[in-house]
Amino acid sequence: MSQRLQIMGLRLLAPIAAVAFALLVSGLVLKASGSDPFEAFRLMWDFGTTEQSIASIVDRSVPLYLSGVAFAVAFKMGLFNIGVEGQYTIAVVMAAYVGAAVELPPVLHVGLILAVAIATGMVWGAIPAVLKVTRGVHEVISTIMLNAIATFLVSYLLANHFLDRSDDTLNLQTAKIAESGRFPELLDLGPNAMINGIVLVAAAVGVAYYLLIWRTRFGYDLRASGLNPLAAQASGVAPKAMIVKGMVLSGAVAGLVGIPTLLGFSYNYGLDFGTGLGFTGITVALLGRNHPIGIAIGALLLAFLDRSAQILDLNDIAKEIVVIMEGVIVLSVVIAYELVQRVIERQQRRLIADEAPPPESPAVTTAGAPA
Repeated sequence: MSQRLQIMGLRLLAPIAAVAFALLVSGLVLKASGSDPFEAFRLMWDFGTTEQSIASIVDRSVPLYLSGVAFAVAFKMGLFNIGVEGQYTIAVVMAAYVGAAVELPPVLHVGLILAVAIATGMVWGAIPAVLKVTRGVHEVISTIMLNAIATFLVSYLLANHFLDRSDDTLNLQTAKIAESGRFPELLDLGPNAMINGIVLVAAAVGVAYYLLIWRTRFGYDLRASGLNPLAAQASGVAPKAMIVKGMVLSGAVAGLVGIPTLLGFSYNYGLDFGTGLGFTGITVALLGRNHPIGIAIGALLLAFLDRSAQILDLNDIAKEIVVIMEGVIVLSVVIAYELVQRVIERQQRRLIADEAPPPESPAVTTAGAPA
């Protein structure tokens, strides 16, 4: 038990040390630029812990969390799904178009929008999987190319098929989704401090991810295939089928990344719709070590940094320091986890050596020679 607690402590120490190192580096950069680092961090903390900021941070963290889970699902299979960006982009524009085209009872309307987003993400995620198992195309190459294809395809659909022509605005955007297709507010923290109900969807996805990956035979096969494909195949796991399943599941979660913004704030899709969430999700997954709780902490941390950075400009402090901080955190976490893993492996080898029985002495004859 003490060995297990020690290992858990080391794994918790890694992200804490990474954040502390990022604060140190950011403080040095602030000092070199002529700003007081302690004043900057105090301003960020004071602004980031207000009721309005807390609500904003929670809402901002939801799409980051979904993006992190989407990447983590594929990563557990040993796949690098760099295409979350394209998957959620094509999924959200399809969901926005279908959601605006119908009016249904609230539960059915929201359910239809979620189903369209999930199905579209699954289809877009299946493409690189099929290319990999049939033609040997690496998923990093195919997903990067599919990101570009998704961007141009969405622009074409928006300009030629999905455009809302009933609005006088010059913006390229879909029609607004009716009230029945919008997520209600879940929690009121005060004036202009509302947490949207979409957070429940993210929580459900996190629970489902944990149960599927760590509590089912399918999850065991998925993780085994990611750790050692040859051993998994020898135990009866079909590697090609598992690749397709892993990427399709990853695409399904990726399809939901844009839904918090769509159903909670914008209610339509336009060219000003948020981008970059897919790539940020990789950072979140790395920070959280692909565990649902760790991913949640990573998403909240990045959301806090993005929100609290807004106060820096108002005090003549470059808010770009937050970008530096995020980059240093990612690099530090990767290095810290690697060092911790080496320490854990060394301790485990030492423990095995200590518990191993001593070698038996060879039998000796009365004359002193080995028998």
